[in-house]
Amino acid sequence: MTRCPEVHAVPGVGLQGDRYSSGLGTFSKHPQKPDYEITFIEQEKIDAFARESGLPFTAFHARRNIVTEGVDLNALVGKDFRVGSVRIRGIRLCEPCAHLATTSYPEALLGLVHKGGLRAQILSEGQIHVGDLIQVD
Repeated sequence: MTRCPEVHAVPGVGLQGDRYSSGLGTFSKHPQKPDYEITFIEQEKIDAFARESGLPFTAFHARRNIVTEGVDLNALVGKDFRVGSVRIRGIRLCEPCAHLATTSYPEALLGLVHKGGLRAQILSEGQIHVGDLIQVD
């Protein structure tokens, strides 16, 4: 897991350099499903879980591609939106799984239900930068 100032998004592939775009992710499937192309999580949900659980849970532990602030990601399921100039489609919630609990804390399984982020499909190629706005189409 590495923090990057920008990433290149590719439809049907994912984010260049990400383990899922190269087929090396824990849950990589062939052919890849659209909801494995890019994942998001709200910083507010990370902070709330850390506060409520008393655990030092961070964005690193969440294992999502993009951490947002001030955006209700659950409301983006089934919607098209942009991150900077890149078009994205929200597919489904990114619920916590046993792998996340194993790599972070078992409490994440219950503590992040409906708060674990968004799985999405990349619709247009381009760069995503830290600080890019998220806008619903």
